[in-house]
Amino acid sequence: MPPEEEHRVEVRLDRLLAERDLTLTQLADQVGLTLANLSVLKNGRARAIRFSTLTALCDALDCLPGDLLTLRAHSAEHPS
Repeated sequence: MPPEEEHRVEVRLDRLLAERDLTLTQLADQVGLTLANLSVLKNGRARAIRFSTLTALCDALDCLPGDLLTLRAHSAEHPS
């Protein structure tokens, strides 16, 4: 398994928040997360996400997991 800091999962929370005219604070309140934890996720520093959290985010944002998460292509420096 590759080191966790080399993951290629990107979180599209900024785009979804803008499209829904929501702030991070409003979303945190809706899903019951701390603003700090949601910020870690938004900024791509999260090392994992629980399915219950992903479900709550998708419910609050009216989206599918694939709308929230995407996989960045392999870089030329780190082929697998």
